[in-house]
Amino acid sequence: MKTTRLAHRLFLALLMICTPAAWAATQAVPAPPQLAATSYLLMDAASGQVLIENNGDQRLPPASLTKLMTAYIATQEIKREQIKESDMVTVSEHAWRTGGSRMFIQVGTQVSVGDLLHGIIIQSGNDASVALAEHIAGSEDAFADMMNTTAQRLGMSNSHFMNATGLPNPEHYSSAHDMAKLARAIIYDDPAHYAIYAQKEFFWNNIKQPNRNLLLWRDKTVDGLKTGHTDEAGYCLVASAVREGQRLIAVVFGTNSEQARAAETQKLLTYGFRFFETQTFFNKDTELAKAPVWKGSSREIRAGLAKDLSMTAPRGQLKQLTTSISLQPQLIAPIKQGDVIGKVEVKSGEQVLQTADLIALDTVEEGGLFRRIWDSIRLFIYGLFH
Repeated sequence: MKTTRLAHRLFLALLMICTPAAWAATQAVPAPPQLAATSYLLMDAASGQVLIENNGDQRLPPASLTKLMTAYIATQEIKREQIKESDMVTVSEHAWRTGGSRMFIQVGTQVSVGDLLHGIIIQSGNDASVALAEHIAGSEDAFADMMNTTAQRLGMSNSHFMNATGLPNPEHYSSAHDMAKLARAIIYDDPAHYAIYAQKEFFWNNIKQPNRNLLLWRDKTVDGLKTGHTDEAGYCLVASAVREGQRLIAVVFGTNSEQARAAETQKLLTYGFRFFETQTFFNKDTELAKAPVWKGSSREIRAGLAKDLSMTAPRGQLKQLTTSISLQPQLIAPIKQGDVIGKVEVKSGEQVLQTADLIALDTVEEGGLFRRIWDSIRLFIYGLFH
């Protein structure tokens, strides 16, 4: 027990020197709970900071947590208008014969994409997962390629998928850290579809099946995500909760029962909400400054952030922090929207804890010939004195 706690302290201290995690490690926070699980992790959703970690990057069988990726890809395809929720999917024999947990769709029948999505998320239907994978990619193997491409995009470096269900395969694995990253994408990339994860039951084919996430009944602040279980993986859970505007994501792998995975996950959430808080200093796409532009069609350009700048810290410590904005000294057109033109820093005293690129929120094209010549003269004279 003492060794595990010491490892946690060392992890926080060494993970990112001069970063929020390293700074947080120097603040007075009680030791985290020790869980009866193979691997676990607690992440703040807004900042992406890891608050508790034990074997978080260990590659393990994810069982039905795999379906988080299956559902995520489906919702992204809906957002891109590649498929519609009203599309009817013909159930193949392969989908119908898939073992394990089922939605109980019938071979040769047609089921809407929307119903299949509910069957995957709420009922954990392997048959629904395969049917939707085949509809999107033509085959489950091709869909697995999409899963791996998406995992790379999300930075899930310890994940590899061989199927849409999570049925055992030696080359099919993920990690607690990767599942937290995926959960964060699900929550923020498509809030409308994320609402499905909070539904406690789904009725299909005259069969009503409950959501296996017991925390939906035990903790009113929990609003998703997904359970998983195989003999190989043990009992796994990814859960998210919101209290007083702060959202946390908890992941556990390898507990020994349904009750245990819920209880161990609850320990993570309780600890995180009790001892940590999050502040968003600046929101993305919001004008934070105006910068002068030389030789441009406009004399200035708006500067902001590409994503929210948030930070998580032990409770009471955020009030110590300050922010500063710096711009590049000479911005010369053309400047494209999204170009880096400065930075924002979050500090504790003189210690920089976090930085973010300040980007151009607009595009400024080159100015006319006279403007360019005149600004060249001004820059020359400026350079003589600076």
